[in-house]
Amino acid sequence: MAIRSHRRSLRKRRTLIVSAAAVTTAGLGASLLVMNANAGTVDLYHQTLAAKDGWASSGTGTTGGTKADTAHTFTVSTRAQLVKALGSASDTTPRIIKVTGTIDANTDDSGKKLTCADYAAGTGYSLSAYLKAFDPATYGRSKLPSGTQETARAAAQAKQAKNVVFKVPANTTIVGAPGTKAGISGGMLQIQNVDNVIVRNLTFAATEDCFPQWDPTDGDDGNWNSNYDSVTLRGATHVWADHNTFTDAPHFDSANPKYYGREYQIHDGALDITKGSDLVTVSRNQFTNHDKTMLIGSSDTDSVGKLRVSIHHNVWKGIVQRAPLARIGQIHIYNNVYDVTTLNGYAPQYSINSRAKAQVVAENNYWTVPSGGKVAKLLSGDGTGSVAGGGNLVNGTTTDLVAAYNAANSKKLKTTVNWTPTLTAGLETSAKNLPTSLGTSTGAGVLS
Repeated sequence: MAIRSHRRSLRKRRTLIVSAAAVTTAGLGASLLVMNANAGTVDLYHQTLAAKDGWASSGTGTTGGTKADTAHTFTVSTRAQLVKALGSASDTTPRIIKVTGTIDANTDDSGKKLTCADYAAGTGYSLSAYLKAFDPATYGRSKLPSGTQETARAAAQAKQAKNVVFKVPANTTIVGAPGTKAGISGGMLQIQNVDNVIVRNLTFAATEDCFPQWDPTDGDDGNWNSNYDSVTLRGATHVWADHNTFTDAPHFDSANPKYYGREYQIHDGALDITKGSDLVTVSRNQFTNHDKTMLIGSSDTDSVGKLRVSIHHNVWKGIVQRAPLARIGQIHIYNNVYDVTTLNGYAPQYSINSRAKAQVVAENNYWTVPSGGKVAKLLSGDGTGSVAGGGNLVNGTTTDLVAAYNAANSKKLKTTVNWTPTLTAGLETSAKNLPTSLGTSTGAGVLS
């Protein structure tokens, strides 16, 4: 471990700086951890993404709000305080936002708890009336809902969105304060058409849409679709999401009712990267108890030349699908742990889906597959996507995941890509020890 002493005027701080190389050797990744000899890590709020740590380090790198002055450094613990600290989404002034404790997005400016009934009040919406209006037996399945109740549903949803959607401006760092169980409950961070954002050390839980829309044309049997991701990137660039936890808790999908024979789904994505977003690093997060977890590319024609994403040292457990679902871009997935054991009713369908000519490199990841699980179901694709890379382990054994998938499916995954990852600081050449090392070094609350 390389230790550098400060100059004489700063010796009293006794700060221990762990080099990126040493951190990598210890299995802690490429992000520099600045540690105080007496009190753990120091000043998470000004840390920036390390050089060559995935796509977000490309070009100008990702520094977030590290240049924030005192007037733009905030400590927040309520929804109203968070809204004030974020300010205008068009204001590019660097800012640091320190979150203490759990912020409940479903509250008013005075802190009063709001319910779905509060959002519906005055709109004319009721679920029973909606179900009656659009019952496939009478309304049919050929067109989207329209009319009085659909208008009322949209109005109620808009009222909830006004409260729970937090628009993040450029040059912002949002970090959970150590030791405070920091997080956002019921809310969505919207990082849209802005550059240079850091989100760290937060638990995102219970992001729920009170007013899902029925779409009878979605699939053979129709589907209920909800509206909020915990974190959503839309046209965003240089974003670093690190050491966060994403979960549906305490309301799991198994508790959702069914209407028209389909699950009334109140959850959308956990962390979605869409609409031409680019240069993103997703590291050391925990994704758990969720269905549609990470979407990269909102459609098969999203944005050619963009959607470049690095996903490393994350834990995926109790995830049904989209870990991630990748379209079009150049995606590097390495040193992740996937546990595909059913958890709290979340039964995994697949982990990685490469489609719409996505160029995925998946290397040195570790899958835990329960007895009877099929390796051929760990991947998915539409016949146009690629998955290259190697060193992937299944229950400790090196396994060719693409070969297993292709042997069982007619729409084959391609095995070559048109790029070579170079921004790979922290890449571990063996996945063997990842279940142990990542079990205690990922997710919110680890940084201190």
